[in-house]
Amino acid sequence: MTSTNTYDVKGMTCEHCVSAVSAELAKLRGVQDVVVDLNTGKVTVTSDTDLKVDAVQAAVDEAGYELVR
Repeated sequence: MTSTNTYDVKGMTCEHCVSAVSAELAKLRGVQDVVVDLNTGKVTVTSDTDLKVDAVQAAVDEAGYELVR
């Protein structure tokens, strides 16, 4: 079963930000794809398992940004 969720991430301003967030989210177990829209601050994560929001938040925090809940 594939799961796709979209999150709002605050603080991203450049391609480095996109790379940092993408890299941290890609480390989460089951993540197959990460798409970041820098203009809207939306991050779409596709995984083969249901991701816990706390895990997503921890990854975004590790990258230095804020998950808007």
